[in-house]
Amino acid sequence: MNKQQYLEQIDEVIKNGKYKDNWQSLSNHKTPEWYYRDKFGIFIHWGIYSVPAYGNEWYSRAMYDKSCGEFEHHRKTYGDQKTFGYKDFIPMFKAEKFNADRWIELFKKSGAKFVMPVCEHHDGFAMYETEFNRWNAKEMGPKRDVAGEIKSACERNGLTFCASSHRAEHYFFMNMGRTFDSDVNNENYRDFYGPAYHCPEWNEGVLHATTADTYSLAPDTDWLEDWLVRTCELIDKYQPKILYFDWWIHNHGFKPYLKKLCAYYYNRADEWGSEVTINYKHEAFPPTVATYDVERGALTGISPVPWQTDTAIGKKSWGYITDNDFKGAYQIITDLIDIVSKNGMLLLNIGPKADGTITEEETAVLLETGKWLNKNGEGIYGTTFWKTFGEGEVNAEEGYFKDYNEKPFTEKDFRFTYKNGCIYAFQMRPNGKNAEINILAKKNRHDFIVNSVSLLSTGERLEFERNSDKLIIKANGNFNSEYPICFKIEID
Repeated sequence: MNKQQYLEQIDEVIKNGKYKDNWQSLSNHKTPEWYYRDKFGIFIHWGIYSVPAYGNEWYSRAMYDKSCGEFEHHRKTYGDQKTFGYKDFIPMFKAEKFNADRWIELFKKSGAKFVMPVCEHHDGFAMYETEFNRWNAKEMGPKRDVAGEIKSACERNGLTFCASSHRAEHYFFMNMGRTFDSDVNNENYRDFYGPAYHCPEWNEGVLHATTADTYSLAPDTDWLEDWLVRTCELIDKYQPKILYFDWWIHNHGFKPYLKKLCAYYYNRADEWGSEVTINYKHEAFPPTVATYDVERGALTGISPVPWQTDTAIGKKSWGYITDNDFKGAYQIITDLIDIVSKNGMLLLNIGPKADGTITEEETAVLLETGKWLNKNGEGIYGTTFWKTFGEGEVNAEEGYFKDYNEKPFTEKDFRFTYKNGCIYAFQMRPNGKNAEINILAKKNRHDFIVNSVSLLSTGERLEFERNSDKLIIKANGNFNSEYPICFKIEID
């Protein structure tokens, strides 16, 4: 099917489906029950950028930008950008140790319930089989349908397959290669490097300010139609249950195409009998149409609608680099608890090496998180928010890119979730002593009775005292833990 035929199919599906390409119709969408129940998923940034493994996953842009350290690193390591361009990393991206079943086994052990590979990053290399991009992992590099293998492994192991596309930003991503004699200017590779549209507004230093502005420069119609068709092909071929987009789709040029894309996806899901949603940033979609995402950040209070944080174990890069710094399991677990207490879900990223292996550091964090969830997951999975998200002085900082450092929780910091007549109270930094929860004091006039308190990780009943000032839960030896502990509080 060519581009025009696909555009006609998109219109036909929208015409015959219950979802139309307007916000009034699309606002009837509901957050998938499976997604709200499962809470925790794995994001995967894996692609050509794992070969140079330098700087971060934006190497394909930075290597052509004289203001970035990657520019000189590339020249010293591989040669000048005219003779050795980004395309020349593709034969080196062999993925010889990639085993999708092994990955999914690890993700299951982590406690994750859904998996989202980046099917195409800003670099324009598709990690899936596609008719619209010859530069893909099935035809080049690994010569394997990476997304297809992950999807099949998910289905064999009971995890939900999702997909991310960062294609939109490829319109300008390699643009600095236009400023000097590089292979970006070679017309033989135009279909890989893209328009690489160059203008001062998209230069390094001002790029993010420009793209953050909804009313700034927009892509041309040909690009927008191409983006729509490629994304709809990804939907039809792999039937992801979440479709994630990065930041630029909030640009005014994308708005009519977003409505078409959304209506097409939701109508297709209706045909499959599946619940799906879209992850978005900024104000790309109205809040009841899709699921809002905060990159490397969180909210400071309970959201009235479900939302998501996407973040990474790696601090410097989403993709693999040789000198990444990594968060510990404690930070990941406390972030998960905090996010869920505020009506959110967590999408946690890993960056595999070029050969398809996952770093020891990320593996260790995933396994530790899974051990904790195995004992405490009842207070996470299938829960909703309580009347307040928590108590204590420590909270997240509002906004994007705010979660690099571990939060300084103390024994006085708690987070709450709720399910089936039980409040789940997480003590974020246990100290082995009695736990005291002020918000559950009698004086706060809660119209419920505390029937029992148990330690979720062991199931043992605990002694407690509830007076006018606080609920005091009497400690035992199991209160000594390097990770949060959870109290299951049964109420009437």
